[in-house]
Amino acid sequence: MDKAVYKGKTLRLASLPREKYEALYEAALRGQITCTICGDPVQLYLGIQQQPHFYHEERHVCSPSSAIKPFEHPEWRKPLAYQAASPFLKTQPIPSEQQAPAIASLPLDASQLQAVQTIEGPLLVLAGAGSGKTRVLTARTAYMIGERNIPPSAIMLVTFTAKAANEMKARLLTYQNMNQAILSRLVAGTFHSIFYRMLVHFHPQRWHSSRLLKWEWQKEQMIKEAGRELDLDEREFAYDQALQQISYWKNTLATVERVRSSGQWEERVLYLYKRYEEMKQERGLFDFDDMLLGCYEMLTEQPSLLARYQDRFRYFLIDEFQDINRVQYDIINMLCAHTRNLCAVGDDDQAIYSFRGSDPSFILEFDRHYPEAKVVALTENYRSSHHIVEVANTVISRNRFRRSKQMRAQFADDEPVLFFFPYDEEEEATMVVEDIKERLQHGAKPSDFAILYRTHTTSRAIFERLVQAGLPFVVEQDGESFYQRRFVRYLLAYLRLSLDPNHEEAINDLLVSLFLKQSLLQEIKAVSILEDCSLLKALTSLSSIYPFQRKKLKNIFPFFKSLAKLKPIEAIEMIETEMGFSEFLKKRGNEGNVIEKGSDDIRDVKVVAKKFKTVPAFLKHVDTMMEAARQLSKQKTAPNAIQLSTIHRAKGLEYPYVYVLGAVEGSIPHDYAMEANRNGDPLPLEEERRLLYVAITRAKRSLHLSVPAHRRMKTAQPSRFLKELVRQTTEGAPV
Repeated sequence: MDKAVYKGKTLRLASLPREKYEALYEAALRGQITCTICGDPVQLYLGIQQQPHFYHEERHVCSPSSAIKPFEHPEWRKPLAYQAASPFLKTQPIPSEQQAPAIASLPLDASQLQAVQTIEGPLLVLAGAGSGKTRVLTARTAYMIGERNIPPSAIMLVTFTAKAANEMKARLLTYQNMNQAILSRLVAGTFHSIFYRMLVHFHPQRWHSSRLLKWEWQKEQMIKEAGRELDLDEREFAYDQALQQISYWKNTLATVERVRSSGQWEERVLYLYKRYEEMKQERGLFDFDDMLLGCYEMLTEQPSLLARYQDRFRYFLIDEFQDINRVQYDIINMLCAHTRNLCAVGDDDQAIYSFRGSDPSFILEFDRHYPEAKVVALTENYRSSHHIVEVANTVISRNRFRRSKQMRAQFADDEPVLFFFPYDEEEEATMVVEDIKERLQHGAKPSDFAILYRTHTTSRAIFERLVQAGLPFVVEQDGESFYQRRFVRYLLAYLRLSLDPNHEEAINDLLVSLFLKQSLLQEIKAVSILEDCSLLKALTSLSSIYPFQRKKLKNIFPFFKSLAKLKPIEAIEMIETEMGFSEFLKKRGNEGNVIEKGSDDIRDVKVVAKKFKTVPAFLKHVDTMMEAARQLSKQKTAPNAIQLSTIHRAKGLEYPYVYVLGAVEGSIPHDYAMEANRNGDPLPLEEERRLLYVAITRAKRSLHLSVPAHRRMKTAQPSRFLKELVRQTTEGAPV
């Protein structure tokens, strides 16, 4: 049906503004929309597979006349199905009888076998997405030990995560003649774990585990101590980002003396870096980055010790080589300088961690550093369907700084890659959740699904829709929930105080946004008691602030009463323009951060605020979602749940069904990358394209790419990475 009744009026979808669909969808969930024929409640279908329509949840007598009829709407776009242009051709693996007995338990294709059996000298294995690199690494290790009689103790197998190291050890046990005794002699683990063991062996007291700063809060506590020397406000200064910058400097061998800061923020972080290092030295402490730096310095300063390690280790296998940083690269080069038996396995098309100090030039220029190196490309994709692999190939082929290769799928699937076109991020979330619900009804499991996005803030709408739908899900993230983000919290403080002028936490946040010290809270409480007034009113009677500050407080005080009577979106606009919040954002909104700006957070708040008619209703929604986030953070395990994750955190994982949100300019690619490209630096834009490639290649059977028409209340343009694909699909056959 394209017609229904709402508040006594007959609605026709084709004539309604597209931006109204989401509100109607939610009204239908509340039972407020009824059938024009029988008068019973109807739902609004707002999914991906079909066009919007009203329907009964159960079969009614009026069902025969409720068939979905095509309608024309100027803002509605049909989803587009991408069908691979090239035919599917499968490559057969090498028969097991042609493989050495030590590795005959698992079949290998020709390229994999070549990588496994090339043992002497430098070797670069370009392992494309889904190409079986873990199989190659474990088969190569088993082959070296079982067929070439290389002692396990002479091999160093390095991974980037403890999980990957444990997985490889478990797989090694499946090979012929491999056992726990052999594995115990093999040095396998992460860079940190292996280099740390080397440090502890020669300097046990200096590197005792009791001296390790294991948790982020320990490091943050120390740099906050240093920050007080600069009079930095703890609730205002981005200490988490400062720690990330310090870690980046250390991983790129930029010591305190070598760093050349630019701008006030970097100058402050450099001071914190200097004091942080001094404090650690004074207290005999170290962090995880020091494990790498310490090993580098130890081997550099003690040639005889380096020679001892070179005498022991003769073969090196490095996983995820595209993610290696300067310290790791230099240490490995020192260790293998005598034999040059370095096997580097990785994919330059999946290099997405430059913000952590990773440098793809190490894999791109591997054979320049090792001219005699053999290069083997693993181009068979065993994970994704033919359509998905074709999309991935098309996207990544546009990068200029890459090693040329073309992945080939090992299976075909009838389900095409689908582009769909929501109105905005709210409708995007609804369409994804509806699609998942349909697939769950047809036998899929929640754990089959992953919803991927560029930054954590993009997950706000999908998080809320999943909570409302009651579907099980988990969120992979390190940071706080959306409504706990600093600038969101500061804005919400105004709204909370308009309803409760004694809200102490909100007063605390308000002080920050008014450029006042938080130490004033005690004076505010005292004034409130003495004058028998609210905490908010007490603000206007402070005696220990400047006259211009007192005048500003008196000017904005009357607006608080007005806020509670306005629609949330109108109240936010008043807070920005009349109460000075825009000025605060310009000065303190973290606008220098290329990834997460305070102003972006506020635009995201406005998107959700538009849905509510009153401030109390909006704040009730906020509190409900904050509580849902708290409960989710307490959840330790969720084996059968939908996965929400940034693309970065999803790397290395795979799912039958993948949805990629926000494939538009400003999101993927991110604004900062487009700005860098305009200023003559194409590298961030190339990494953004690699990020989309990683997202696409997480999908096994089904891939949905969302291209919303609006983002943060502005018209959005399709991602430049997908424009050609969308154009080709439009010229072909739409769904």
